[in-house]
Amino acid sequence: MKLRDALIDLTPLRVSREFRVVFTARLISVFGLGFALVALPMQVYSATGSSVLVAVVSAVNGTSVFGGTLVGGVLADRFPRRRLIVAGRASATMAFTGLALNALWAPEGGEAGFAVICVCAALNGFVGTFSTVALQAAVPGLLPRNRLPAAGALLALTGQLGSIAAPALSGAVIALWGYPAVFAITAAVCAATTVLVLRLPPLAPTGAGDGERARGMAAAAVDGMRFAVRHRTVGPLLVLGFVQLLLATPYVLIPEFTDTVLHAGETAAGFLYSASAVGAVLASLTSGWTRTVRRSGAVLLAAVAVCGLASAGFGASGQLALAVAALAVLGFAEIVEEILRFALLQSHTPDALRGRVNSVWTAQNTVGGALGALALGSLAPLIGAGAAIVTGGAVTAVLVAVLAAAAPGLRRAVNAGGGSGGEDPHAGPRPSALSSSGSGADAPARGAPEERGMRS
Repeated sequence: MKLRDALIDLTPLRVSREFRVVFTARLISVFGLGFALVALPMQVYSATGSSVLVAVVSAVNGTSVFGGTLVGGVLADRFPRRRLIVAGRASATMAFTGLALNALWAPEGGEAGFAVICVCAALNGFVGTFSTVALQAAVPGLLPRNRLPAAGALLALTGQLGSIAAPALSGAVIALWGYPAVFAITAAVCAATTVLVLRLPPLAPTGAGDGERARGMAAAAVDGMRFAVRHRTVGPLLVLGFVQLLLATPYVLIPEFTDTVLHAGETAAGFLYSASAVGAVLASLTSGWTRTVRRSGAVLLAAVAVCGLASAGFGASGQLALAVAALAVLGFAEIVEEILRFALLQSHTPDALRGRVNSVWTAQNTVGGALGALALGSLAPLIGAGAAIVTGGAVTAVLVAVLAAAAPGLRRAVNAGGGSGGEDPHAGPRPSALSSSGSGADAPARGAPEERGMRS
C-alpha cells in the first residue's frame, strides 16, 4: 500500500460542499464544548465543595441527553434535519449564555446558582442532542456511499482534536479570566455553528409523510428499535458496540491504577489519559485504508477484539511505558471500530429510519459508557484495579468471538462502497437526502466524475 493510500481520505471535503459545512461546524462545536466539559464540573466543585453535586449535574445532563436522543431520533425521521440541527445549536447557545451570566452574576466568593446550572445542563442535554442525531442521519445523503468510511474518519478526527486541545486551553482561560469567559466562549462558538449550519439544504427525510407524522412518538420509536433488533447486520453492530463500551473502556480506573499498580502520581495519570487520544488521532490520520476494505464486518469484529486485548494488556502492565503503549493501541482500535461501524450502520439503514436508528446508537453510547464505568468501578474493590481491567478486556475478546459465530450477517458484511455485493437486501433503496431537498439525487456524484455510477 502506498503512503498516500494509507493517509486519511479527504475526498468527502472535496466533493461535497454540504459535508464541508458539517465538518467545519462539528470541528468548531466540539472544540467549544471541550471548554465547557472541563469548566462545568470545576465550577460546581469550586463553588460548593461537593462531589455529590458534581455528580448530580452529570446525572441531569446524562438523563436529558438520553431523553433528547430518543425524541430527536423520531423527529429526525419526520422533519427536515437542518431544522433540528439549528434548534440544537441554538439551544446550546442559550444554555451556555445562561451559564456565563450565572457565573458572572454570582457574588464574589459565593455559590453560583446551582438550580440555574442544572436547568442549563438539562436544556443543552435534551434539545442540544437533537443536532447530533439529525447530523448523523443526514451525512449519508451528502456523499457517495463508498465515501462513508472516509466521512466517519473525518468526523471522528474532529472529536479527538477537540479532546486533546480544548481541555488544556480551558484550564488556561479559567486561570486568566474565570468561568464566565469560558462559558461565553462556548456560547459564541455555538452561535457561530448555528449560523453555519443554516447554509445546509433542508435535508428532509424520505418517507416522512403526513401519515408518519400522525403516528405517536412512542410507536415510531419502537419501529426504529424493532428494525435495529431484527436486522441481521444493524442489530449485531449495536450489540458489538455495547460490549466494547461495557467492558473495554478502562479510563474510569486510571487514577486508581496509577496509584495502586504503577505507584505513580498525577503526571503519570496525565500520560495515560493522553495516550488513547494520541492513538485515536493516529488512527484517524491513517484511515485511508478503510475505504478499500471489502469485508469490513470481519475487520470491525477484529478491531473490537483488539480493544479487549489492549485493555487487558493495560491492566496487566506494571510499567508506565507499557501502560501508555497499551492505551495508545486501545485508542487506535476504538477509532477503527467507530469508522467502520459508522459506515456499516448508515449504509444498512434506510433513510426513513436513519434518525431513530442513530438515536439508538447515541443512546447506547451514553448508557453503555455509564454502565461500563459502574461495572469496572464496582469490580475494582473486589479484585483490584489491574485485575478488573484485565477481566473486562478478556471477556470482551471472548464475547466478540461468540458474536462473530452467532451473527454471520455482521461477519460477512462488506464495505459500504464495495460494489453491488455491499447492498443489504433488508435495507431497501437508499435515497439521497439531497434529492428530497431539491438538489438532485445524483448531487454527490456530480462533484467528482469518478464517483458516477457508485451507489449514493
